[in-house]
Amino acid sequence: MSGDLSPGKLLIYIGLFLVLIGGIIHYFGGALSWFGRLPGDIRIERENFRFYFPLTSMLLISLILNIVIRLIRFFLQ
Repeated sequence: MSGDLSPGKLLIYIGLFLVLIGGIIHYFGGALSWFGRLPGDIRIERENFRFYFPLTSMLLISLILNIVIRLIRFFLQ
């Protein structure tokens, strides 16, 4: 089983990643206030209606997570 990641190790790595993200948000939350207001995020506000679709923010999160997962796989093989 060379290169295979057991479910236990995977859960540990996911937990460590979530703790890291939580720490960044907790300690540097004010520095991330721009997140969610990027160009390309769709926001429609009317009198009794509010619609928000963070398209660009979701693409950025997807790109970052993809890079992190690829780096983890690269270093664990």
